[in-house]
Amino acid sequence: MNLYYELLQFPVFCVDDLMKYYRNIETARTALKRLLKEGLVLKIRNNMYTCISGESSEPVANRYQIGSAISDSAYISHHTAVEFHGAAEQVFYDVYVSSRTTFTDFEFAGYSYHYVPSKCSLGIIDVTLGGGIKVTDKERTMVDCIKDMDKIAGIEETLANVATFSSLSEEKILTYLAAYDNQFLYQKTGYILSYHKDRLKLSDHFFISCRSRIGKSKRYLTKDNQTGHLDKTWGLVVPGRVFQLKNGVSNDSV
Repeated sequence: MNLYYELLQFPVFCVDDLMKYYRNIETARTALKRLLKEGLVLKIRNNMYTCISGESSEPVANRYQIGSAISDSAYISHHTAVEFHGAAEQVFYDVYVSSRTTFTDFEFAGYSYHYVPSKCSLGIIDVTLGGGIKVTDKERTMVDCIKDMDKIAGIEETLANVATFSSLSEEKILTYLAAYDNQFLYQKTGYILSYHKDRLKLSDHFFISCRSRIGKSKRYLTKDNQTGHLDKTWGLVVPGRVFQLKNGVSNDSV
C-alpha cells in the first residue's frame, strides 16, 4: 500500500482517516510523520492535513475545501461565498468560514481563515463533486454580506457584491430575512435592493414585506459614514451618492 496515493482521495484529512489503513493510532501517526518529513503532506492546523500535488507541487485542497473541513458545522460564507459563486470582482486572501463551533483564526498557504458565528442553518449547499465544499447559496450570501457589512466587508465592497448578483429568488431572500428576524437587516436589505429592483426582477410584494418589518427606528446605513440624508421610506441615514462610494467616502453629498 502506498499511503500517499490513498490519501490523495481526501482533499483534507485528519489522523482518524488513516485508521482505515492501520490497526493502531501510533502506527498511523508514525506513517503521517514520515509523509510530512518527505514533503508529501502539509499540516494545515491541528489535526488537519492535505497532500502536496505531484503535478503542481501545490496543496491538493483549495481554500473552500479547507474552510468547509474546519468543523462539522463549518461552511463558506460572506465575501468568500461571493467568490465561490463567481460574482467577486477580484480574489481576496481572507477566507470567511461560518460555524457553530468556534475556532481560532489561522493562516495557511497565503490565506487567512476567519471564524464567523453561524446564526442560521438555512441556505447551505453541499456542493456536488466539490470535495466536501459547503457554501451558502447566492441569496443567503447576499443577505449575510448586508447583515455584517460593518463587521466584515465594508459598505463599498458590499454594494459592489450586490451589484454582481443576478437571478435571485425573492422568496429565499424573505425566508432568510425572517430567520434572522432583525429590523435593521430588513431596512438595509430593502434600501439596497430597491436600487436593483428592475435588474433583479423583485416584486412590489417583496418591498412591502420588508417595509412591514422595519418599525419606526431611524438608523445609519453604515457606522463608517454618519453624514448624509434621511431616506424616509427605509428610515436610514445614507451617505450622499451612496452607490458611488469610493473607499467608504462619498464624492458628493446631498
